[in-house]
Amino acid sequence: MSASTVKSAGVVRWRIPIVLAITVFVNYLDRNNLALALPRIARDFGWSDRQVGAHGEWLLGAFFLSYALSNMLLSPLAERFGPKRSVVAAITAFSLFTILSAPLGQSLTALIVLRLLLGLGEGVHIPMLSAITSRWFPPSVRSRANAIWGVGITLAVASAPLLIIPLIQAVGWRTTFAILGTVGMLVSLPLVWFFVEDEPHHQHREPELVDEAQEANYKRDRRFWLMTLGGVLNAFCAFGTLNWLPTYFNRAKGIDFERLGYPLAIVFTAGIIGIALMAYLGDKLQRRALLASIGFAITSVFVYIASSVEGLAIVVLCFAIAVFCQSAYGAQEYALVQRLLPSHRVGAGTGLYNGLSVLFGGVGGSLIPGSIVAVTGSFDAAMFSIVVGALLAAFVMLALARALQY
Repeated sequence: MSASTVKSAGVVRWRIPIVLAITVFVNYLDRNNLALALPRIARDFGWSDRQVGAHGEWLLGAFFLSYALSNMLLSPLAERFGPKRSVVAAITAFSLFTILSAPLGQSLTALIVLRLLLGLGEGVHIPMLSAITSRWFPPSVRSRANAIWGVGITLAVASAPLLIIPLIQAVGWRTTFAILGTVGMLVSLPLVWFFVEDEPHHQHREPELVDEAQEANYKRDRRFWLMTLGGVLNAFCAFGTLNWLPTYFNRAKGIDFERLGYPLAIVFTAGIIGIALMAYLGDKLQRRALLASIGFAITSVFVYIASSVEGLAIVVLCFAIAVFCQSAYGAQEYALVQRLLPSHRVGAGTGLYNGLSVLFGGVGGSLIPGSIVAVTGSFDAAMFSIVVGALLAAFVMLALARALQY
């Protein structure tokens, strides 16, 4: 292979996760729009605080239920159908169901059904991005490769309040949903179609170390299940914070809806900085699980402080530090999963991992804080559940670090 061919292949390789990051950015705007719109939906429907907890947990949890099942059941089929084609199908589906929220989202029941369909459509997106990344990148750089498209998640979370809240203020939440869905159709679809391939055609790939347990059956590898338990707890903390923080700031800390943008943006921008730094450290140190464990431990401390103080500045600072530290897991997540899977089953294995993480962690992160609010009327009590989840995650990832024996 000529030097120019190798150089060209390298350029193409690093272009792919950048394109995938854009699709993830749009994806997360679509899935998170309801959490940001929830205070406005509650006002339009006349819900009390307890009703916000009771109805909000079902609205937010419905997505994660169907999303998790789609991950587990459809990812093996999607891997056989082809990662690129499956990503195209997923983008089409989640964009369409987001658009349909405008004319059809007229009742709680209708919104729940649309969220179920949205989760079903999005389910294979992340597993297929994992499959594509594992085919294009050797293990030695996968933290950075995964982190590039993973930044699309944190960038969407950080910028969504600044983009979506003013848009809701200007045109209403239903029209905002329609606009976001249209962006997926017009931006994400053409980019994937023209700039992404399933795998390199003429590129030498760095050999992977494959464990005996991995070759036999990754489902029998206790390390895979430790990783999945860590994913469940991470999803609980991440989605619990993501789904409830806008309403928490609004109802518990008294921040007006129109002023939510900057506090939320500051908190989630910390995640962008964190994922970039932690991905670099993960590849450099090759101590990915240990980094994640330390991050979770620090996260639990600062979420507890944030739920115990009143000053807005200190609350925002504590949540920013917590999100920064939790990004240690996000930066290593798929590199760790890919290490534990045989190369021909990365898509299906990631779907199983992602599906279980979201089924128990994502749904739990929606239902448990919401149930606590519904019973106690206290958003601070709900946030304490995140503290417990982060502490448990720290212990699980420490156990995984020992099992992996870096």
